[in-house]
Amino acid sequence: MKTDIKSLTLEQLNHAVKELSLPAFRAKQIFKWLHEIGCTSFDEMTNLSKELRNKLSENYYISRCDIEDKYVSSIDDTVKYLFRLTDGEFIESVVMKYSYGYTICVSSQVGCKMGCTFCASTLAGFTRNLTPGEIESQIHTAQSDLGIRISRIVMMGIGEPLDNFENVLDFLNNVNNENGLNISMRNITISTCGVVDRIYDLMDKNLQLTLTISLHAPNDEIRSRTMPVNKRYPIDTLLKACREYGEHTGRRVSFEYTLIKDINDSEQDAQELSQRLKGSLCHVNLIPVNDVKERCNVRSSKETIIKFCNVLKRNGINATIRRTLGADINASCGQLRHLKRGDMNENSR
Repeated sequence: MKTDIKSLTLEQLNHAVKELSLPAFRAKQIFKWLHEIGCTSFDEMTNLSKELRNKLSENYYISRCDIEDKYVSSIDDTVKYLFRLTDGEFIESVVMKYSYGYTICVSSQVGCKMGCTFCASTLAGFTRNLTPGEIESQIHTAQSDLGIRISRIVMMGIGEPLDNFENVLDFLNNVNNENGLNISMRNITISTCGVVDRIYDLMDKNLQLTLTISLHAPNDEIRSRTMPVNKRYPIDTLLKACREYGEHTGRRVSFEYTLIKDINDSEQDAQELSQRLKGSLCHVNLIPVNDVKERCNVRSSKETIIKFCNVLKRNGINATIRRTLGADINASCGQLRHLKRGDMNENSR
């Protein structure tokens, strides 16, 4: 079995080069081809001899994401990609344009096992983790296709990033490396539904990224009904980990809260959420639930959403209402899908 060379960190690549009896400087050359340039073939590494390229191809392969389909929003220029992986599996990624530049929302797994009741990513089940190289290839393919430079990454696509912890760490190491994409940790956001053990592991790494928690409920009763992970990690346990994470890293934790009509959007829910978050260094991002045809969730009214936000603010909680992007191409929060071979017709355009 060949190894995905794009998934190796520079430190690991240095070791690999040594095992192949190559000069040490080759590791940085190869790393730059893979991560700064984003090549998909060893033949592209023109400053390496043909003999060396053949030796690399005998021992390694380069992971890639090929564009199976592409959807461009007519509303806000958001672009959604359906990527085909080397083994024929599919993932989706989204590129969003802001005044400060381009942000990409990447997937970390093929499918998701978390079972949240407002999300399309979990409908077809879980297949496997993405390698660090496959996560990064989403960025390279999108940049190449659009002719842009992506400066920010949000890990909010298909999958639970902290359920693929070691691969995600290696991905972060590689995209942050000055010999690669050189994206600052402060420009990277990881979203988790609340895998508490891994939040503590991430805290120990003391990375200066933004941690976002998919909270979506003010109490255990509602959260357990909509997010099965809460049965293992109840809200109080999760919020304790978040407080400790913020204190240890000095980074403000963000909370995503999807508003669903008659489920979690009452004034009482807003008051209860305010009490739970009181005294925390945090920000609440309110998200009107997006349509997933297999679900029966109804979006809260604009008036209800504004009222909910105002209750949080009156109680001293920093809160904003997220702008919906890519709604006409099913590229908004909770709409990315795990498509299987033969399911292409299910990917709504």
